[in-house]
Amino acid sequence: MTETTVTTQEGPDEAVPQPVTAASGPGFLRRLRTPRRPRLWFEILLIAVSYWTYSLVRNAVPEQRSEALRNADWIWRVEHQLGIAVEESVNHGVNSLAWLIVGMNYYYATLHFVVTLGVLVWLYRSHPGRYAATRLVLVATTVVALAGYYLYPLAPPRLMHGGHFIDTVMVHQTWGSMASGDLKNMSNQYAAMPSMHIGWSVWCGLTIFALASVPWVRVLGLLYPTVTLVVIVATANHFWLDAVGGILCLAFGFALARVWYGALPYTLPKLVPARSGPLLPTKA
Repeated sequence: MTETTVTTQEGPDEAVPQPVTAASGPGFLRRLRTPRRPRLWFEILLIAVSYWTYSLVRNAVPEQRSEALRNADWIWRVEHQLGIAVEESVNHGVNSLAWLIVGMNYYYATLHFVVTLGVLVWLYRSHPGRYAATRLVLVATTVVALAGYYLYPLAPPRLMHGGHFIDTVMVHQTWGSMASGDLKNMSNQYAAMPSMHIGWSVWCGLTIFALASVPWVRVLGLLYPTVTLVVIVATANHFWLDAVGGILCLAFGFALARVWYGALPYTLPKLVPARSGPLLPTKA
């Protein structure tokens, strides 16, 4: 069997030879699965098109209002039967502190996008060899979520009939919620399951914790999805079980990346430098 050798870089000063055999698969697929430096123009275009497609598909899912409300009532009853229905207490408790709930409203409306884009930029600059695999996790998570919105329409707690939840954006007149006020007609009101606020925030948190070198930054990575969970419940935008759905979607994303790359994204080489010449065959 003919074998060639390529070099992958584990760190700034360390290079480890990695054998690639002729029987390891088609060359095209092998190249796709090889960690390499991403191209900036392609990544910007991909992110823009992906988010536009996500928004378009999410909002194009029929707003199955009656079914979404029935599903919300069912989840609320099940949580009560299990003794885990804490959302209303958290919603009312946090709403009594105006400064805190207003801050959470803005957190919900902005950090979901800002932090996710920030982590993508950081990955691109500091961990280019791991960028594509980690980005694949995020994209796969989001695609599965779109299927969830279609198959299981769910009203958020603040829209439940006969419920006592407080729509904190409406009450405090804060800007930013695509699900309240004048912006509600631009967003699917009944796409609460799974929660991508949780799916994306856990992706960010795990990525930061796994790859950051500064201890306090790694701690922040763990705190971010935890605070996000409190925010989505306190603002009555999600049941906490929606967060479980988001984590399951994320698990699918990691499983897909593991199968495609043969390793978890965070264990891939930090960077595969461009080859300056052709690969030289070695003796079997």
